[in-house]
Order: sequence, then C-alpha cells, then structure tokens
Amino acid sequence: MNKSPVLPLAAVISSVLVLAVSAFHGNLQAAEPDSTIMPKYMAEMETLTADARVQTALEYVLTVEEQSVKELIELTEIPAPPFKEEVRAAHFAEMLKARGLKDVTIDGAGNVIGRRPGKTGSKVVAYAAHLDTVFPEGTDVTVKYDGEKMVSPGIGDNTRGLVTLLEVLSAFDSAGIETDADVLFIGNVGEEGLGDLRGVKYLFRDGAEKIDTFIAVDGGNADRIVYGGVGSHRYRVTFKGPGGHSWGAFGLANPQHALGRAIALFDENAPSVTSVGEKTSYNVGRIGGGTSINSIPFEAWMEVDMRSGSQDKLDDIDAVLQSAVQTALKQENEGRLDGPALTVDVARVGTRPAAKGDSSSALVQRAMAATTALGVTPSLQISSTDSNLPISKGIPAVTMSRGGKSGNAHSLHEWWQPIDVHLGPQIGILTILAEAGLAN
Repeated sequence: MNKSPVLPLAAVISSVLVLAVSAFHGNLQAAEPDSTIMPKYMAEMETLTADARVQTALEYVLTVEEQSVKELIELTEIPAPPFKEEVRAAHFAEMLKARGLKDVTIDGAGNVIGRRPGKTGSKVVAYAAHLDTVFPEGTDVTVKYDGEKMVSPGIGDNTRGLVTLLEVLSAFDSAGIETDADVLFIGNVGEEGLGDLRGVKYLFRDGAEKIDTFIAVDGGNADRIVYGGVGSHRYRVTFKGPGGHSWGAFGLANPQHALGRAIALFDENAPSVTSVGEKTSYNVGRIGGGTSINSIPFEAWMEVDMRSGSQDKLDDIDAVLQSAVQTALKQENEGRLDGPALTVDVARVGTRPAAKGDSSSALVQRAMAATTALGVTPSLQISSTDSNLPISKGIPAVTMSRGGKSGNAHSLHEWWQPIDVHLGPQIGILTILAEAGLAN
C-alpha cells in the first residue's frame, strides 16, 4: 500500500504565503476565489500542529489501515438504497458506541448522531458523511478486488466517508484529545438523488438544536475543499390525456407529442441562459409513458435536472422550462381534432439551494491551512453536496476529502484504493480542532 509520511507541519505552513487554487465557476472565464491564507490562520495551524497530542492523533491514522479496510467492507456490504438507509444507520450507530460515544441517537429523519462532549460545549461542530448510496434495492454490493482496487457500488461514495469519521473519532480518543466545543459525528441520510438533502434539511430545520459549523466528508481528492454550493431544481413533468387507439382515435391530443414539443422548446431556448455568465446546466434524464406502439398514450412524463452556482441563474433556467412546458401544452391542444384538452402536472421533486462561498471565512481559511499543513495545495471548488444547505443559511460549512483514490462513482464498477488514504482523516482532524478548539 502506498503511504506518504506526515510532514514537518509547522515548517510547511510557515513557508506558504499564497496558494494557487483552482475553481470552476462557469462557461466563461471566471475569476478564481481569493486563495490567500491569512497570517493568523497560518499561525493558528502552526500552534495546533506543534501540540504533542495532535501529532499523536495524526500518527494514529497511519496505524489503522487494516482495521479500516475491514470496516469499509463491513459497511459497504450493508445496502443503503435511497430512502432505505435504516439497516446501515443502525450498524453505524453501534460502531460509534463501540468507540465509546455514550450519546448516540437516530433522529426523526434517520440521521445517526453521536455526540462527543467538549469541555465548555459553548459551540457545536458537526462532522458528517452520508449513509445513502445511489443504488436501488437488489444491487449486488459484495466487495471484490481488482488488484489493489476494492470494487463495489457505493464503496467510495460515500461508505469510505463513514469510515473516515470512525478514524477521526478513534484518533481523538487515542491521543487523549479534548475539545472545547461539542463535536457531533453524523451519518446522515438523503444526500443522493431524490433524497434531496433530506438529512441535512432535518438537521437545520426550524427549531432544531443549533449546529455552529458543518464539515461534510464526501469526495476523494485530498486537495478538494468545497466551499460553495451548486444548486439544483428537479422536476417530474407529466402530460395527461384520455388516450386511445392510434387509428380509431386519431386526432386526440397526444401526451407524447406534447412532451416532445416541450423538450425541443426547452433545448432551443435554454442557451439564452446557459451560454452566458456563470455555468448553468440542464438535463432531461428520464422520459416515459405509453402502453403500446398502436395506442395514443394517456400520459407521458420526463424528469429534468437543472443546476447552477447562482440562484438567479437557476431561477432563469427554471423559467425557460416552465415556459416550454406551457407552450407545448397550448400548441398540442390547439392542434387536436377531437376530444378533451391535455393537462400537465409540473411537480418539483428536488431543490438544492445555490450557495455562494466566502474564501475569507474562518472555516474555509482553516480548511485551507489544514490541507497545506499536510503538504497538499488546496483546491477551492463549488459542487452539490450536503454543505449546500447550511451555506445557504449563512452557517459555516465545507465538504472535504474522505481519503484514498476512487473512480467510476455511481456505477456498478465503482472502486476505491487505499493510496494516501491517511490524508482525508488527517485533514479532518486538523480542521475540526481548529474550529472546535483544543482544550487545555
């Protein structure tokens, strides 16, 4: 297994003044975020990494790879389909308890929450990885090997993230680390697909216990710091009519024809939004309807995904879709020769808020300093993760690496490999301690 040693952290930090950080913000050349690490956060990280307890925690991570691989297999082979994460959640809760957490609960949404009390408890820092995978019930999740690659649906995204949480928790305990703030270790539900961030939406619902900082673990590259959220609107659009025989009822309005018109109009007009300014995307991912080749269908449907890092742009592309649907409905109804008019149902099935990040915020600065301390040049990015929700509410949040290398995410051939796997939990350790405070 390929391992990189822990670097002389203070020496690395003190030599870094300005980082070259990449960001992908749009179709046009976009300004990169200001990636300068402020001196006070560099000094804070230098002090933190000089502490013997912190060094012990960082070194501990290097010793547990064999155990972590066993736990990764154990969790991966417990299916966690969308909306059916209960079995994996219960097992993860037991794993947290086995590591000494006494306050472990499963909330109303199905999130597993383990509290590690701080010395003062005046602040709450959450460290979270999502329990769910994109794969439906019945998917074979047996872990196989392809050389040193471990292959199974969901093994990287995001089962490995759960193991990263366990490693960080054990590292704190092994090093005798106490934080000032409470730290929540969370396995949350509903990150993937139509889960629509339901886990974090529940964590940050009105009246919920306050979380001051949210650090998500999701993604393989050690340099990746997601500091802003790509928002999305998702719809299921269904055209409905009486249906009938393709010959005998010819002349009725046809839901499939209306659907085709809507897709064509949407595709023709979307570039008015997507060809300018910040990157904005759209996709008709699924279509369906009809009973046979010689039947006018009684319904036709499509599922549409639209994304942008700008909420204004997201609203603009949404308006293009709405206009296309209504125009298609009108045109198909006006062209019918007989029968009742079609109707259309436009159902929102997913909303992730776009969220502008701030590279000068304390959490982002600390995440960059922590990454740099381990000899990795951080890359500030925007993406669609659990952090979207808290960032949109003005709550400090980032999404960071789970460690290792991975590929073929969301496919049956997804793989994960333990290369530089220690970097994920080590970056997590330093970022959490910078936010939660190392108690004296």
